[in-house]
Amino acid sequence: MDIKKHLIITGNSTISWKDAIVKAIAETSKSIDYISEVKILEQRATIDGDKIAEYFVDLDLSFLVDLNRKNNN
Repeated sequence: MDIKKHLIITGNSTISWKDAIVKAIAETSKSIDYISEVKILEQRATIDGDKIAEYFVDLDLSFLVDLNRKNNN
């Protein structure tokens, strides 16, 4: 049986929405194991003059719960 947890995060980039997504997943994977799926919830950006200054993306990351993990209590 697989059990998944969901974590909502926000990534940002001055390059693109794709870069914001890739960076957010890479950073999250440093502290969360078994990331298995991503769902893009929302994309937005800030504007400076007539150009996009920063891209933001809200992600719903799914990761598997390690059922064999020993509890250290």
